[in-house]
Amino acid sequence: MALQLVCGAIALLVSDEYGHSTIVPPGASRFILWRVTARRVVGRLLGGGDRGIAATVYGTVLAMAALAAGAVEHLDPGTLIAVVATTSAVIWVAHVYSHTLGESIERGRRLDWPEFRAIAVRELPILAAAAGPIAVLLLGEFHVIEETRDIWLAFGLGFVALAVQGARYARVERLGRGGTAAVIALNLALGGVVVMLKVLLSH
Repeated sequence: MALQLVCGAIALLVSDEYGHSTIVPPGASRFILWRVTARRVVGRLLGGGDRGIAATVYGTVLAMAALAAGAVEHLDPGTLIAVVATTSAVIWVAHVYSHTLGESIERGRRLDWPEFRAIAVRELPILAAAAGPIAVLLLGEFHVIEETRDIWLAFGLGFVALAVQGARYARVERLGRGGTAAVIALNLALGGVVVMLKVLLSH
């Protein structure tokens, strides 16, 4: 029930940005609408949406880089979670702030709340990209899996996310098989550089 209410709150915050009405009927139908809208919105946030592919890729690489930096220092899963989450949150705030300043200067006025919210929602995939690695690290924190395994599993999840986003970008751009393979390979190579740095620095 608590998770449903949280999802409903997220849905009401960002539903306008994704084209869903925030006007809901009273009673049971309102709660049902919250759940349906929450699933759609949260799904888009975690998947990035067509407009959020770039932010999702950026957030994934950022999370992997933070994970690599923490792993080099031999941090425990709990501390790694804090490092990844804090890094993603700080970068998200910085992106929202910088884009808000830029668009305010470009328009010659301060942005109103809907405009600011649109920017914040647009950059949310940066935060959502860290959700997967953090969830895996939680398994290590609670000793469900070994600490060393959960770190590499978190990296693996990052690679999967990069491959999926590469395929989604290729679909949006209507690339052929060759173009799709090239985009996916480029994304994976970017993640590979992060992992390679982790391996080199840890020796």
